[in-house]
Amino acid sequence: PSLMAGNTIVFKPASATMQCGIEIANMFQKAGFQDGIFQTLIGDSSIVEPLIDSDISAVTFTGSTSIGIKVAQRAASNLKKCVLELGGSDPFIVCSDADIEKASSGAVKGRFINCGQSCIASKRFFVTKNVANEFIEKFVQKTESLRVGNPMSEETDIGPLVNSAGLNKIEELVNDAVAKGAEVLTGGKRLGSKGYYYSPTVITKISPKMQIADEETFGPVAPITIVDDEAEAMRLANDSQFGLGASIWTRDLEKAERLSRRVESGIVTINNVVISDPRVPFGGIKHSGFGRELSRYGMMEFVNIKSIRFYDNLVKQHFVE
Repeated sequence: PSLMAGNTIVFKPASATMQCGIEIANMFQKAGFQDGIFQTLIGDSSIVEPLIDSDISAVTFTGSTSIGIKVAQRAASNLKKCVLELGGSDPFIVCSDADIEKASSGAVKGRFINCGQSCIASKRFFVTKNVANEFIEKFVQKTESLRVGNPMSEETDIGPLVNSAGLNKIEELVNDAVAKGAEVLTGGKRLGSKGYYYSPTVITKISPKMQIADEETFGPVAPITIVDDEAEAMRLANDSQFGLGASIWTRDLEKAERLSRRVESGIVTINNVVISDPRVPFGGIKHSGFGRELSRYGMMEFVNIKSIRFYDNLVKQHFVE
């Protein structure tokens, strides 16, 4: 959308995804864009502040909340427009009338896509008690069928985490939950001695005192909380510092609309997982950031709105006395 509005872009990829930044720039070049329209800047975090201080007109950042705050502060010190797409701890709500077969398949896709390393991955699961046993049984069964391995192989469903820090954090969250009473239904351990692999994991008996109940779980771990009804699910879903996306599963579309208005998130998907669609505005609330990407709304984030008024008959009443 920023390019559609006539802007040029300087892209600073994260240190863990520099090759992606290079390849994106190559695609722009191959597509015939002139030099300078899209530039990838490679370097560590020390180049970020000078970049924000330079003569760029606006800043958009995708990443963690803690770094997003620093980026926003720097942009504010230069009076520059800023859009932040930060972390998420998206709720996945299974209502009492949900299609459990579809919901359990959606849970696997929503939680384990890209090894769970997605801001809009489903990260907290709230299941009404009358369908909990069926949902959990199907979810665990489908999780255990996932193939972990080489991410370059078409036979692989789940690859490794991006680095050792990510692996250690996932292990920390699971160990903390287990120490505080959580039950591991499948997975819950590192895989192999090489690489940053963690087994696809489903855990239950989650309590608010656990880190995993509120922190963003950036890895293949699905914490499930069994609730009495949709009202309790909504209360727990909203009890979070984040507000990016939410996935609600129900056959009752009136209920879906009612719950979607109550859930505190920038994106709500009914009977599917949250996805990024260029036709629809994308962004969150609370500690998930502000502003919108994609769609017309994303384009309008990076334009300067100017009001121009024309008068063809300059009579007295057109002027302030």
